[in-house]
Amino acid sequence: MKRRFLHMAFKNIGIIIAAPLLVAGCTSSGAFPVETAEQPDIDVSYPLRAGETIQVVTYGEETLTGEFNIGANGVLSFPLVGDIKAAGLTPAALGKSIATALADGYVLNPQVNVEVKNYRPIYILGEVNKPGEYPYVPDMTILAAIAKADGFTYRAQQKQIFLKRSDQPREVKIRLGSNTRIYPGDTIRIAERFF
Repeated sequence: MKRRFLHMAFKNIGIIIAAPLLVAGCTSSGAFPVETAEQPDIDVSYPLRAGETIQVVTYGEETLTGEFNIGANGVLSFPLVGDIKAAGLTPAALGKSIATALADGYVLNPQVNVEVKNYRPIYILGEVNKPGEYPYVPDMTILAAIAKADGFTYRAQQKQIFLKRSDQPREVKIRLGSNTRIYPGDTIRIAERFF
Protein backbone atom coordinates (compact mmCIF):
# COMPACT_ATOMS: atom_id res chain seq x y z
CA MET A 1 0.00 0.00 0.00
CA LYS A 2 2.80 2.39 1.01
CA ARG A 3 4.72 1.51 -2.19
CA ARG A 4 1.62 2.15 -4.32
CA PHE A 5 1.03 5.54 -2.60
CA LEU A 6 4.65 6.61 -3.27
CA HIS A 7 4.35 5.51 -6.90
CA MET A 8 1.18 7.63 -7.37
CA ALA A 9 2.76 10.62 -5.60
CA PHE A 10 5.84 10.59 -7.87
CA LYS A 11 3.63 10.18 -10.93
CA ASN A 12 1.59 13.29 -9.95
CA ILE A 13 4.77 15.30 -9.31
CA GLY A 14 5.94 14.38 -12.82
CA ILE A 15 2.67 15.67 -14.28
CA ILE A 16 2.93 18.93 -12.30
CA ILE A 17 6.52 19.49 -13.50
CA ALA A 18 5.77 18.52 -17.11
CA ALA A 19 2.61 20.65 -17.49
CA PRO A 20 4.34 24.09 -17.49
CA LEU A 21 6.95 22.77 -19.92
CA LEU A 22 4.22 21.59 -22.29
CA VAL A 23 2.46 24.97 -22.09
CA ALA A 24 5.75 26.80 -22.74
CA GLY A 25 6.43 24.54 -25.71
CA CYS A 26 2.96 25.14 -27.15
CA THR A 27 3.30 28.90 -26.73
CA SER A 28 6.64 29.06 -28.52
CA SER A 29 5.41 26.83 -31.35
CA GLY A 30 2.38 29.02 -31.93
CA ALA A 31 -0.34 26.66 -30.63
CA PHE A 32 -1.48 29.41 -28.27
CA PRO A 33 -1.81 32.98 -29.62
CA VAL A 34 0.70 35.50 -28.33
CA GLU A 35 -0.52 39.09 -28.12
CA THR A 36 1.59 41.68 -29.88
CA ALA A 37 1.10 45.40 -30.36
CA GLU A 38 -0.34 46.27 -33.75
CA GLN A 39 2.03 48.44 -35.77
CA PRO A 40 0.91 50.38 -38.84
CA ASP A 41 3.21 49.86 -41.83
CA ILE A 42 5.79 52.64 -41.79
CA ASP A 43 8.72 53.07 -44.14
CA VAL A 44 11.90 52.84 -42.06
CA SER A 45 13.59 55.59 -44.08
CA TYR A 46 12.26 58.85 -42.74
CA PRO A 47 10.94 61.34 -45.34
CA LEU A 48 11.69 64.99 -44.61
CA ARG A 49 8.79 67.43 -44.28
CA ALA A 50 8.20 71.16 -44.43
CA GLY A 51 9.07 73.04 -41.25
CA GLU A 52 11.92 70.77 -40.17
CA THR A 53 15.47 71.94 -39.49
CA ILE A 54 18.33 69.95 -40.95
CA GLN A 55 22.09 69.96 -40.43
CA VAL A 56 24.03 69.92 -43.71
CA VAL A 57 27.75 69.12 -43.62
CA THR A 58 29.69 69.69 -46.84
CA TYR A 59 33.14 68.25 -46.12
CA GLY A 60 35.94 70.76 -46.67
CA GLU A 61 33.48 73.61 -47.32
CA GLU A 62 32.68 75.56 -44.14
CA THR A 63 30.52 78.12 -45.95
CA LEU A 64 28.30 75.27 -47.21
CA THR A 65 27.90 73.70 -43.78
CA GLY A 66 25.25 74.64 -41.23
CA GLU A 67 21.61 74.43 -40.16
CA PHE A 68 18.91 75.04 -42.74
CA ASN A 69 15.10 75.12 -42.59
CA ILE A 70 12.85 73.36 -45.05
CA GLY A 71 10.33 75.99 -46.15
CA ALA A 72 6.55 75.69 -46.06
CA ASN A 73 6.65 74.82 -49.77
CA GLY A 74 8.96 71.85 -49.04
CA VAL A 75 11.98 73.53 -50.63
CA LEU A 76 15.45 74.06 -49.16
CA SER A 77 17.28 77.26 -50.12
CA PHE A 78 20.95 76.32 -50.28
CA PRO A 79 23.95 78.60 -50.94
CA LEU A 80 25.29 78.72 -54.52
CA VAL A 81 22.70 76.35 -55.98
CA GLY A 82 19.43 77.97 -54.86
CA ASP A 83 16.22 76.02 -54.24
CA ILE A 84 16.28 72.23 -53.91
CA LYS A 85 13.19 70.07 -53.36
CA ALA A 86 13.56 68.52 -49.90
CA ALA A 87 10.12 67.43 -48.66
CA GLY A 88 9.50 63.74 -49.27
CA LEU A 89 13.20 62.90 -49.61
CA THR A 90 15.16 60.99 -47.01
CA PRO A 91 18.16 62.81 -45.48
CA ALA A 92 20.49 60.58 -47.56
CA ALA A 93 18.62 61.36 -50.79
CA LEU A 94 18.68 65.09 -50.05
CA GLY A 95 22.42 64.87 -49.41
CA LYS A 96 22.85 63.31 -52.88
CA SER A 97 20.69 66.03 -54.47
CA ILE A 98 22.77 68.79 -52.85
CA ALA A 99 26.03 67.06 -53.88
CA THR A 100 24.80 66.70 -57.48
CA ALA A 101 23.83 70.39 -57.62
CA LEU A 102 27.17 71.48 -56.12
CA ALA A 103 29.11 69.29 -58.56
CA ASP A 104 27.54 71.17 -61.46
CA GLY A 105 30.28 73.78 -61.67
CA TYR A 106 30.58 74.85 -58.01
CA VAL A 107 32.53 72.26 -55.97
CA LEU A 108 34.87 69.53 -57.16
CA ASN A 109 33.68 66.10 -55.94
CA PRO A 110 31.45 67.37 -53.08
CA GLN A 111 30.75 65.09 -50.11
CA VAL A 112 27.49 66.05 -48.35
CA ASN A 113 25.86 64.61 -45.25
CA VAL A 114 22.36 65.58 -44.06
CA GLU A 115 20.84 64.91 -40.63
CA VAL A 116 17.59 66.05 -39.07
CA LYS A 117 18.22 68.61 -36.34
CA ASN A 118 14.64 69.39 -35.28
CA TYR A 119 11.74 67.11 -36.19
CA ARG A 120 8.11 68.10 -36.54
CA PRO A 121 6.29 67.98 -33.19
CA ILE A 122 3.82 65.32 -32.11
CA TYR A 123 0.33 66.02 -30.78
CA ILE A 124 -1.30 64.26 -27.83
CA LEU A 125 -5.04 64.77 -27.37
CA GLY A 126 -7.84 63.46 -25.21
CA GLU A 127 -7.60 61.80 -21.83
CA VAL A 128 -4.09 62.79 -20.76
CA ASN A 129 -3.29 65.23 -17.98
CA LYS A 130 -1.50 67.74 -20.25
CA PRO A 131 -2.73 67.48 -23.85
CA GLY A 132 -0.89 69.53 -26.44
CA GLU A 133 2.10 69.74 -28.77
CA TYR A 134 5.37 68.05 -27.78
CA PRO A 135 8.82 67.81 -29.39
CA TYR A 136 9.59 64.54 -31.12
CA VAL A 137 12.55 62.44 -29.96
CA PRO A 138 13.96 59.70 -32.23
CA ASP A 139 12.75 56.16 -31.44
CA MET A 140 9.96 57.53 -29.23
CA THR A 141 7.23 55.08 -28.23
CA ILE A 142 3.58 55.88 -27.55
CA LEU A 143 4.02 55.21 -23.83
CA ALA A 144 6.96 57.64 -23.70
CA ALA A 145 4.82 60.27 -25.45
CA ILE A 146 1.97 59.75 -22.97
CA ALA A 147 4.46 60.11 -20.12
CA LYS A 148 5.50 63.50 -21.60
CA ALA A 149 1.84 64.51 -21.39
CA ASP A 150 1.84 63.68 -17.66
CA GLY A 151 0.13 60.31 -18.08
CA PHE A 152 -3.45 59.14 -18.41
CA THR A 153 -6.40 60.74 -16.65
CA TYR A 154 -8.54 58.45 -14.49
CA ARG A 155 -11.13 58.36 -17.31
CA ALA A 156 -8.67 57.19 -20.00
CA GLN A 157 -9.08 54.07 -22.08
CA GLN A 158 -5.65 52.53 -21.49
CA LYS A 159 -5.84 49.43 -23.66
CA GLN A 160 -6.12 51.11 -27.05
CA ILE A 161 -5.43 54.47 -28.61
CA PHE A 162 -6.20 56.31 -31.82
CA LEU A 163 -3.16 57.16 -33.93
CA LYS A 164 -3.00 59.38 -37.01
CA ARG A 165 0.20 59.35 -39.00
CA SER A 166 1.04 62.68 -40.62
CA ASP A 167 0.94 61.15 -44.10
CA GLN A 168 -2.33 59.24 -43.59
CA PRO A 169 -5.83 60.67 -44.14
CA ARG A 170 -7.48 58.96 -41.14
CA GLU A 171 -6.63 57.83 -37.63
CA VAL A 172 -6.48 54.13 -36.82
CA LYS A 173 -7.30 52.33 -33.60
CA ILE A 174 -4.44 50.24 -32.25
CA ARG A 175 -3.78 48.21 -29.13
CA LEU A 176 -1.45 50.00 -26.79
CA GLY A 177 1.92 48.28 -26.59
CA SER A 178 5.15 49.34 -24.96
CA ASN A 179 7.07 49.02 -28.25
CA THR A 180 4.65 50.88 -30.52
CA ARG A 181 6.72 53.60 -32.17
CA ILE A 182 5.56 57.02 -33.23
CA TYR A 183 6.96 59.36 -35.84
CA PRO A 184 7.27 63.12 -36.30
CA GLY A 185 3.95 64.81 -36.97
CA ASP A 186 1.87 61.97 -35.49
CA THR A 187 -1.29 62.69 -33.52
CA ILE A 188 -2.17 60.45 -30.58
CA ARG A 189 -5.70 60.55 -29.21
CA ILE A 190 -6.65 58.87 -25.95
CA ALA A 191 -10.37 58.09 -25.73
CA GLU A 192 -12.53 58.10 -22.62
CA ARG A 193 -13.33 54.65 -21.27
CA PHE A 194 -16.84 53.40 -20.68
CA PHE A 195 -17.61 52.82 -17.02
